[in-house]
Amino acid sequence: MTAHLLEVTDLHTHFETRAATVKSVDGVSFYLDRGEILGLVGESGSGKSITGFSLIGLIDKPGRITQGSVKLEGRELVGLSENELRKLRGREISMVFQDPMMTLNPVLTVLDQMTLALRAHETISDSDARTRCVEALRRVRIVDPEHKVDFYPHQFSGGMRQRVAIAIALLHNPKVVIADEPTTALDVSVQAEILTEVKALVAELGISMIWISHDLATVASISKRIAVMKSGKIVETGPASEVLKAPSHPYTQGLLDALPSRSKPGQMLGKPTDEEETSFKTAAPVTEAKPDFVTVRNAVKRFEWKSDFWGRLGQKIGLFKPRKPVIAVNHVNLTIARGEALGLVGESGSGKSTLGRMVCGIYQPTEGEIRLSGQPVMSDHVHGRKLTTKIQMIFQDPFASLDPRRTIGQSIAEGPIAHGLTTKSEARAYVAQWLKAVSLDPAFADRYPHQFSGGQRQRIAIARALAMKPEVIVCDEPVASLDVSIQAQILNLLLRLRKELNLTLLFISHDLSVVRHLCDRIIVMHHGKIVEEGMAETIFEAPQQPYTKMLLDAIPKLA
Repeated sequence: MTAHLLEVTDLHTHFETRAATVKSVDGVSFYLDRGEILGLVGESGSGKSITGFSLIGLIDKPGRITQGSVKLEGRELVGLSENELRKLRGREISMVFQDPMMTLNPVLTVLDQMTLALRAHETISDSDARTRCVEALRRVRIVDPEHKVDFYPHQFSGGMRQRVAIAIALLHNPKVVIADEPTTALDVSVQAEILTEVKALVAELGISMIWISHDLATVASISKRIAVMKSGKIVETGPASEVLKAPSHPYTQGLLDALPSRSKPGQMLGKPTDEEETSFKTAAPVTEAKPDFVTVRNAVKRFEWKSDFWGRLGQKIGLFKPRKPVIAVNHVNLTIARGEALGLVGESGSGKSTLGRMVCGIYQPTEGEIRLSGQPVMSDHVHGRKLTTKIQMIFQDPFASLDPRRTIGQSIAEGPIAHGLTTKSEARAYVAQWLKAVSLDPAFADRYPHQFSGGQRQRIAIARALAMKPEVIVCDEPVASLDVSIQAQILNLLLRLRKELNLTLLFISHDLSVVRHLCDRIIVMHHGKIVEEGMAETIFEAPQQPYTKMLLDAIPKLA
């Protein structure tokens, strides 16, 4: 039999803390063959990323590999010195990280960064380095690489930056590439492009890859074999088709049950608690009175480029032309009925988040009007002021939207106190009411945001929005960065609260399977305009526009 390219045996990686020893990787064993893509899946905290870091020796103190073996072509990697590992990284085994902006230096051009990576392992002239870098960018399908190689990272889109990171990882044609959640933050269409390119590169170059992700559908579309991790252990492994069609471990089954694509739209996902199930079934039915509850009429949002004194002077004397304004939203019309959940989908840059902020009263329209129950959401003043508290927003990153210096109780109570919905003396009881509504312990009110998990922070953000007693909630990618099981909990919460409180939702997302599960109707945006709208099932079953068909075709599928 041919020996495996990479063999991992009984690997343990521990982190020593004051309280206890955290066993992030607890006896992991697996193998990787030549030319194979192995999918390593699990939720946040399962140990999959630490496993990847352990293979390449990127474990910093207080973490350490306590025991186990990692062999690449029979050579033991555990126990190598830092100098030996440095010679190995990039040449024999390399890594692609989740956020390319965390790995790309913003003050160096792509050429400079790729040249540094080349010279870490070989002596090469400037001209040869440029040729190699251009060829590497061409290999990952970057258009006009001869010109783009001189760009800085900020001049690329998110998908292009990830392609650059992959190109750097492949510079020395390594035997193994570890890809740690490389498409998590990307649009579904860009993700599909990256997956296609990665599969082609693996076949073309004969490299092997470990694809780490919490997205089962993505892993299924790229890997023939899957290993499922939970609490530092591999609980199931096997061919992707077998693991996903007939999982043998309850944890794998739970991950599959939490996927919106595996349930009927509007149903509770996964295995909801008895309290959630009872609450959902007994909640008041959604009413659909007031078909034009929220109205957006001919809405336009232009962002003008601001120039300083010298910039304005240069334009005045004709040294250079003023930059054209960016039209983020271009003459959009829509209505939302009371109690309806409207999905707003499109790629990054389509204008969907800008439109959501206009509906919420965060951005003032450059032209047009936005009304709630016939009343304007913002004043007509040049510096428009929001006129209603009946529309609230839930943002994608709750950690960025919560004040780290305030307890969550203070954050939730601030708005209601300012608007007279409660008093300072009654604020604690008021906060407790809304923490209970999102299934959190009222005792959590005295804790700070950093003391919660991502899913808990998103529940806190929802409680803060609900505490203002809104009639409309704008949800801007609220589950985009969450694990599949945590995503299911948040979607179940929104389904329940919508029925209980008769909320109207504008749900913004690039994940069409989530939108289909939660929303009654869907609007598709592209380049600031609405290109298609209709009932959710109609859009999915019979899309009319090529752009909508492209988005639907790009959704990763389990089978």
